[in-house]
Amino acid sequence: MVCGMSSSNAFKPPVINGVGPSTVGVPANTTLSAIDFLTSKFSAIAREEWLSRFETGQILNAAGRVMAPQDSLHNQSHLHYYRSIRNEPELPFKATVIFQDEFLVVADKPHFMPVTPGGRYVQQSLLVQLKQQLKLPELSPVHRIDRETAGLVVFSVRAQDRNAYQELFRLRQVEKTYEAIAGAPETSHLDLQFPLVHRSMMEEDSQFFRMREVAEKHLKNKGEFNSETWIDCVERQNRNDLALDKANKQDLARYSLKPLTGQRHQLRVHMNALGLPLIGDQFYPFVKRSAEEKNLFEHPLQLLAKSISFKDPISGNQRSMNSQISLNI
Repeated sequence: MVCGMSSSNAFKPPVINGVGPSTVGVPANTTLSAIDFLTSKFSAIAREEWLSRFETGQILNAAGRVMAPQDSLHNQSHLHYYRSIRNEPELPFKATVIFQDEFLVVADKPHFMPVTPGGRYVQQSLLVQLKQQLKLPELSPVHRIDRETAGLVVFSVRAQDRNAYQELFRLRQVEKTYEAIAGAPETSHLDLQFPLVHRSMMEEDSQFFRMREVAEKHLKNKGEFNSETWIDCVERQNRNDLALDKANKQDLARYSLKPLTGQRHQLRVHMNALGLPLIGDQFYPFVKRSAEEKNLFEHPLQLLAKSISFKDPISGNQRSMNSQISLNI
């Protein structure tokens, strides 16, 4: 009887410069070499980039052996590879760790910084920076916020605890409060009375990086929704104050938002649906610039993950955190 390697003895690729490996399965009976397989599988990545990764020992097989470009993939089940980006843009700011113990890390993320590697950013992502700074190779985010959004992000320190923390978010046992700056209620085309709860059915837009609300006439069942947000206007300014949005010449207000569901771009879409698009939003109500364009650091999205509260499933302690970042109006 031939037995496979147990999961406890399986090779676990190391974290290199804060970056964990990605894994790709190899088709059975492939005749391609390692380099030909990777360049055909990931056509958006230049062959020269893959050759550079081979040269620096960043392509491994399932057993952890460093692969050469022309190595055969016969009898190989999968490959591990490390993401890297040449000439990665450098972000001019760093995150702040506001809480750390043996189970959790909570960081205050600046605007424009992605939580995890993606697109143009690997080393500049929050996760990679924290792994390097704190020397915690198993660190993993238990939830996400948009790259454009600032504020609190919670990380699990140990791999064995990750699912317990993620379950809190799946079961909506976490209370999250956001702050946002948008036009004053009177600038909306709707007669809004705060506080209010906004519900809608959301789906991916034809532009894949955006979301949209489904018109009620297109719903299968009247009143059905998959997104829900509690919203209140907590501070108003008027034209006699210095809080005027100079770009749009409108009065501004500060809003408190509590998402009761977790759809992508939910708060941005809901505020836009109320006629109150967030100041600095480059996607709503229409796309002002693409994700690949140069960052406008002086005009961040005015959305902040302000506070988070939950009962820690590992320690049993009540956790309540507040961001140290401020949105100014």
